[in-house]
Amino acid sequence: MRLRVLLIVLLTFLLAAPAMAVDRLVLATTTSTANTGLLDVLLPAFTKHSGITVHYIPVGTGKALAIAKRCDADVVIVHAPALEERFVADGYGVDRQALMHNYFVLVGPPGNPAKVQQAGSVVDALKRIAQAKAPFLSRGDNSGTQVKELALWKAAGIKPDWPGYREAGRGMGPTLTMADELGAYTLSDIATYRKYLSTGRISLVILADNQDLLKNPYSVILVNPAKCPKVKYDQAKKFEKFLLSPQGQEIIADYKADGKKLFWPVHPPK
Repeated sequence: MRLRVLLIVLLTFLLAAPAMAVDRLVLATTTSTANTGLLDVLLPAFTKHSGITVHYIPVGTGKALAIAKRCDADVVIVHAPALEERFVADGYGVDRQALMHNYFVLVGPPGNPAKVQQAGSVVDALKRIAQAKAPFLSRGDNSGTQVKELALWKAAGIKPDWPGYREAGRGMGPTLTMADELGAYTLSDIATYRKYLSTGRISLVILADNQDLLKNPYSVILVNPAKCPKVKYDQAKKFEKFLLSPQGQEIIADYKADGKKLFWPVHPPK
């Protein structure tokens, strides 16, 4: 009799499970939103608000957009405007919205062999690094950070091809760790740099920051259901709306590492 009751309870649970299951979104996103821990705060808040869970894939912006083009994501958060514009123009993305920004920073070893702290701008700093043929570690992964880095080299009129210029082919966190180990310079978003510095994983120092050329805007883009019929557009729209809501923007504004801001929301809370 007792076994029969247990079987009935188990069968009832299994039959109810589909109805109890929550919706699930797939987010393809730049590594900085994951490496900094921002998603660990944002996503549970969204799930509590909506009942929708979010699985995220942290990769460089280029890879994130490629995943979305394959219809393997419902929404993206990325930070390479030129790649984003092409993604939307090609019909894969819709409803692109500015979400937040921070800044890129040029960082390097405390000894600073290229003496770039005397440079007046990040372009001058890169010229000094190239002239010194100092070690420089690039992301090398078609990320938003690498896209920005290559644009800065172009602005400096330099082709980075000396032996000390290497590509990590990794996300921002591992690239910072490798640069620290190699005593190399690199370009990072300020959020990932501050997070890694605050946890003692790196000793790199900032050598150029807070310049117009280094502004780093992030966007949220929905995957176009006309291209990907199975995309969860309605749920993705709710996610985007939450990110841009006062609650979502306040979470972004309040998120810090070692007491320092990592991101600045597009709609700062009053």
